[in-house]
Amino acid sequence: MIKPREKAPELTINLVNDSVWKLSEQTPEHFTVIFFYRGKHCPKCKEQLEEVQEHIEKFSKRGINVIAISSDTEAVAKETYKDWEIDDIPLGYGFPIDEARKWGLFISGGIKKEPEYFTEPGLFLLDKEHKVYWEDIQSMPFGRPSLRDILGGVDFILKEDYPARGEA
Repeated sequence: MIKPREKAPELTINLVNDSVWKLSEQTPEHFTVIFFYRGKHCPKCKEQLEEVQEHIEKFSKRGINVIAISSDTEAVAKETYKDWEIDDIPLGYGFPIDEARKWGLFISGGIKKEPEYFTEPGLFLLDKEHKVYWEDIQSMPFGRPSLRDILGGVDFILKEDYPARGEA
């Protein structure tokens, strides 16, 4: 598990637009937010990422870069990008399960039509130095923080110069 104020593990991920995203190359004004999502099989993930899409300008106006990442295959991730309304969200795929464990994400074994193994949801807000500022890791698909809470939290952080918490 990564504690707040610790540097996040290096992350290099292929995107559905045939480019590569590297955490070390991110230079946001304030933060990078990573939404680790379960995969195309998850209706809650679709709901969350489509809501992020609806509010993508609100992230941008706050100086926040956004990316969504799953362990789905390239083909499945490209279907996701085509089928879901998430045109402005960089979509990463093929996130290795062993790397997901380094981030402290929960891993589930598939049931019904799910992949054999996949990550459960996680949100990481990283500062400009790629240190963990805020993390929300879940073992179930539901109960994620609302975008209103996330954006409101960022507003408070920026207004009050509030430090990352949970490091002790």
